[in-house]
Amino acid sequence: MEKNCQEVDLRKVAVIGCGFVGSASAFALMQSGLFSEMVLIDADMDRAEGEAMDISHGMPFSRPMKIYAGDYDDIVDAAIIIITAGANQKPDETRLDLVHKNVGIFKMIIPKIKERNCKGILLIVSNPVDILTYAALKIGDFPESKVIGSGTVLDTSRLKYQIGEYLGVDSRSVHAFIIGEHGDSEIAAWSSANVSGVPMRNFYEMKGKHKYEKATANIADTVRNSAYEIIEKKKATYYGIAMSVRRICEAIVRDEKSILPVSSPMHGEYGISDVVLSMPAIVGKNGLEEHMPIELNGDEIKALRESAETLKEVLRNIEF
Repeated sequence: MEKNCQEVDLRKVAVIGCGFVGSASAFALMQSGLFSEMVLIDADMDRAEGEAMDISHGMPFSRPMKIYAGDYDDIVDAAIIIITAGANQKPDETRLDLVHKNVGIFKMIIPKIKERNCKGILLIVSNPVDILTYAALKIGDFPESKVIGSGTVLDTSRLKYQIGEYLGVDSRSVHAFIIGEHGDSEIAAWSSANVSGVPMRNFYEMKGKHKYEKATANIADTVRNSAYEIIEKKKATYYGIAMSVRRICEAIVRDEKSILPVSSPMHGEYGISDVVLSMPAIVGKNGLEEHMPIELNGDEIKALRESAETLKEVLRNIEF
């Protein structure tokens, strides 16, 4: 039955896909206190029911919240609809290898959301996130501001963590972004990076770290390969992305106007268009409000354009 939703419940969230990432995200959101109602949806209804039961049993140690397994009719008034459904990334498999399998899954999911005229914000987490955010926009014909990919929010967190560890400072005082594809062609934007306002190169020198180019290149490589290393060791990554999902939801529900490197369409910025990738943007209750320009040098702009072309090449082989 088709339902129409004119208003959303700011205290309600939906999670579509109850695998490792979906269930970890649901658990993180339960602990956040941001929502009072959460519906879990999965092709395997038993899995969704089991996750809802398991998380609900921790309610006496947290804030009151209604958590249950449901179907697509239960999402019409959700403020945020989080999509984590898709095939898992396997060892030695890149995020882009997943594209055809997961676009096929999105061709089943997105129309079900579209036909119910949901007004909530879609948060795409499934990989490859840039391609699937593009797919959600094309298949569903949603307003661009209402479809956000988790993008490089996790990669940026990994970058801040690694810089903090290397320099011996609180990672929350590190201001730096990973931009471009959430994947192998991502770029660490060192030109705009700083520690509490001190340019990164200057802070390195203050800490007695004089091999700046080598150190930053090593950190960027570590961040780029983090997912592969984790997958090799434990077969999947889910805690880091769950915390990233929580952070994005927090910015939306609390209308924080936070600047996060989420995945969204480009319209000529840095000479890039007709592709979805990650750049810093203001995120609030209306979704993505606007991109925030950051300082990039010539090499970084070139790498960003190459990252965009990598994604475009994949898109050329997909029918939406």
